[in-house]
Amino acid sequence: MEHHVYFWLKEENKNAADRAAFEQGLEDLLKLPGMERGLWGRPAAVEQRPVVDLSWDYALSITFVSIEAQNVYQDDPDHHVFINTHKPKWEKVLVIDIEPNR
Repeated sequence: MEHHVYFWLKEENKNAADRAAFEQGLEDLLKLPGMERGLWGRPAAVEQRPVVDLSWDYALSITFVSIEAQNVYQDDPDHHVFINTHKPKWEKVLVIDIEPNR
C-alpha cells in the first residue's frame, strides 16, 4: 500500500528554523515500523506544465507492507507527536493512499 502526503506550509513557517524542524520530523516518521520504504522531498525542478502541481512545500511517500501496517503507523504515538508538533506550521495537507495493482 502506498501512502502519499503533501504539505503546504504557512508563509510564516517557511523560514530556515521551521523547515529544519519539519524536515527532522519527516525523517523521524521514516523510522516507524511496518514500512517497506519511505522518502520525503520538496517539489522537483521540473518543467512547469498545466498538469503539474508544484504548489506544495513537502511530500512524504511511504510504502507499507499492508493496509494493516499502515493502520498501525497511523496509531503510533510518534506519528501523533509529529502531527501535534507540526500541525500549527501547515496551511493544508492532502493525503492520497493507493492500493497497488499487483
